[in-house]
Amino acid sequence: QVQLVESGGGLVQAGGSLRLSCAASGRTFSSSAMGWFRQPPGKERECVAAINWDGTSTYYRDSVKGRFAISRDNAKNTVSLQMNSLKPEDTAVYYCAATEGRGGVSTARNAYDFWGQGTQVTVSS
Repeated sequence: QVQLVESGGGLVQAGGSLRLSCAASGRTFSSSAMGWFRQPPGKERECVAAINWDGTSTYYRDSVKGRFAISRDNAKNTVSLQMNSLKPEDTAVYYCAATEGRGGVSTARNAYDFWGQGTQVTVSS
């Protein structure tokens, strides 16, 4: 079993930075791919970034590439999303997600078995 708790969301001015953190409890974390998804107002949930089991392979949505960075620390059971140069269009509820034993990167919602509660990120202009 894996449980995820997110933190770090908030209100920030355009051009600013936020760091989201996801703390995982469970025994499958170190072998599982992880992802960050977001759901803007009135839109469907979309994958923002994903990382494979050992952190050697990553995926970024085109609109955030070069601005966001996903990382993981398997020794501490944490996954982070560093968000720089934030734009108003980044405003969304952000979710941490974990696969159950899947090692490779995936952007598909159905690939993820566990989800955090979500944290609101609001970027003002």
